[in-house]
Amino acid sequence: MEITKREIIISIAIAAVMLIIGFFISGKITDMQNDKNDEYQKAVHIEDSELFQYGMDTNVGNAFVYGDLQSVDTVTFDEIGGEYLHVEKIEERYERHEREVTETDSKGKKNTKVEVYYEWETEDRENKHSENIMFCGIEFPYSKIPYSSDNYIKTINSGREYSWKSGEYVKVRFRYYGTPIKHTGTVYTKLSDGTISDNSRFFKDYTIEQALDSCTSGIGNVVFWVFWMALTIGDVIGFCYLDNRWLED
Repeated sequence: MEITKREIIISIAIAAVMLIIGFFISGKITDMQNDKNDEYQKAVHIEDSELFQYGMDTNVGNAFVYGDLQSVDTVTFDEIGGEYLHVEKIEERYERHEREVTETDSKGKKNTKVEVYYEWETEDRENKHSENIMFCGIEFPYSKIPYSSDNYIKTINSGREYSWKSGEYVKVRFRYYGTPIKHTGTVYTKLSDGTISDNSRFFKDYTIEQALDSCTSGIGNVVFWVFWMALTIGDVIGFCYLDNRWLED
C-alpha cells in the first residue's frame, strides 16, 4: 500500500478533527464527573443502624452506609441444595457447527472443505433471589440493594436432547452459580421517605473511604480516551486503505 502526500495531509486533518471533538466530549465528561464528585463528597457517612434509620426518617439525602448485608429468606435449586442470596442456573448444549477451512498442500494448491466442530452454547438461564434482605439491621425488599456476585457451585450433566438448530441429539449440562447469604460492605444510596433508593449500589468488602475513592476515581475519561484514540487510528488507517484516486484530480 502506497500512501501519497495528499493522503498524509488528509489523515492529519482527520486526526486533528477527531482530537478536537474528543477534547469537547472529554470536557463534558469531566464536568459531569465533577458534579458527581461534589455529590459524593457531600454525602453523609453512617456506620450505625440507629443513625441509618434516623437518616431515612429525616430525609438526610445521599449517604455512604457501612454494614452487613444478608438475605432474610434464602433461595436455591433442589438439585444442588444449600442457601443463597442469589442463584443462577444456566442450561448449555453441545451444539454442532460447520465452517469452511482452506488448506494449502505441499504443491501450493488450495483446497477448501467443510469442517464440523462442536461447542457449548447457552440455551437458557434461570435466576432466583431473596424476596427480602437485611442491611445494617434493617429489612428491605431485594430491589433496594439488588446485589449478586455469583460464584461457581457445580455442573450437572444431563442426558441428550434433540436440537432444532442442528437436527441432532446433543449433550446437555446445567451450570450453577450462587451468591452467599451474608456480606459486609458499603452502600451508596439516598435516604428519604423512611427508606433508601431503589437499585442502591453495594461495594462488597469496601469501607466508606474505599467506596468514596472508587466513586471519585475519574476512570470514565481514561476509558473514553482509550476508545477515542483507537477510533481515531482506525479512521485514519481506514481512509488510507480506500481508493483515493480522487485526490490526484
